[in-house]
Amino acid sequence: MNMFKKYISISLMFVVCGGAVYAQNGHTEQSTTKSTLTYKAFLSKMIENNLSYAAEKYNINIAEAEVQAAKAFPDPELSFGWADNQQNRMQMGYGFEAELSWDLELGGKRKSRKNLAHDQKVLAELELQAFFHTLRAESTVAFLEAMQNKMLYDIQKDSYESMRQVAQSDSIRYSLGQISKVDAIQSKLEAKSMLNDLQDADDTWENSLMEVRNIISAKRIDSVYLPVGDFSQFVRLFALEDLIVTAQNNRADFLVAQQNKVVAGRQVALARAERVVDLGLNLGVENNSFVKNAVAPTPGNTVVKAGISVPLKFSNRRDAGLKTALYEERQAELEYDMVELELEKEITQAYRNYLTKQKQIQRFENGMLDEAKQVYEGIKYSYQRGASSLLEVLDAQRTYNETQQAYAETLFGYAESLVELEKAVGIWDIDF
Repeated sequence: MNMFKKYISISLMFVVCGGAVYAQNGHTEQSTTKSTLTYKAFLSKMIENNLSYAAEKYNINIAEAEVQAAKAFPDPELSFGWADNQQNRMQMGYGFEAELSWDLELGGKRKSRKNLAHDQKVLAELELQAFFHTLRAESTVAFLEAMQNKMLYDIQKDSYESMRQVAQSDSIRYSLGQISKVDAIQSKLEAKSMLNDLQDADDTWENSLMEVRNIISAKRIDSVYLPVGDFSQFVRLFALEDLIVTAQNNRADFLVAQQNKVVAGRQVALARAERVVDLGLNLGVENNSFVKNAVAPTPGNTVVKAGISVPLKFSNRRDAGLKTALYEERQAELEYDMVELELEKEITQAYRNYLTKQKQIQRFENGMLDEAKQVYEGIKYSYQRGASSLLEVLDAQRTYNETQQAYAETLFGYAESLVELEKAVGIWDIDF
């Protein structure tokens, strides 16, 4: 019996010391290299440093360069030539010529190119706007997830501390002969199991901090921040019909689909213009030197010539380019119709999800949390006085933990549902 009590004491010391060593070596919360980060500062850093957003912004520069290129006229062509008219054998002299030629575009090709490039630039701006909205929403969810993981870590830490105290108390009670050795061993094992869960929660929290760091960092080695915020700042009042109307004016991907239709129409116009035959203009000068041939001597002369040329566009018989543009225009129209159809469905689903989470939060805060805590504290108190079994304590604690974890997950889900709803509508007033 004495040996067994010694074993219980040593095991309890292992649990206590194990928790202490974990706190010293792997504890995210106690790290001195991390600083807190508010949501506003997070967004500011994301806009300034996010690499994918910085790369996406170059699409605007590319579109502006293409607008400049579309304004250009066809380049003229200058050619020179030289000829030896068998001077050595027949004394026919030399000759040279120079010619300037230029293609006169007909059918409004340049205007069509300018219109297409301008609308493609507008499309690039809208796509950048849509990219930013998506990035901001996804980054906000990552920030919220880090906050949620901190809450889950705290819950797990409280559970472990509570169970550790029970195991410590049971060790003393067993040495006094107040409880059986099975109860003492079981409480010790529960404390060890909760320590493992605490380490898992800490790893999950640390991984989410790495995710946040990557969103706002422009280099591999950068600080790791601890996101802070208030989950109570997500209460809004919306009317579904107003949200749908607002989305038709604000939602970025809807505006992109609209602009895609415009661009497709411009491509059709350009394809039609390119089927019109251009006119080639040329102006040249030709000089022949003095012919010294005894049979037909001829003085030197200079010829000035001008002309036009018309290409024979047999390729117009195959209207593949125009057909491609027309198919793409039809495709853009169908994609626009699909986005319009999806818009109402997505907003309705996001709105209902938001209301459901709102009701769940109210249910938790209007009794569930307090009731679960009261049950646990009551059974724990009874157990310490020998009126309840350890199994009842463990069941009550498990219920209390699950209730707290569900509350933390619902808080996160509530905030995430607002992010998804505002993203679907194309509005943004989130600040916590």
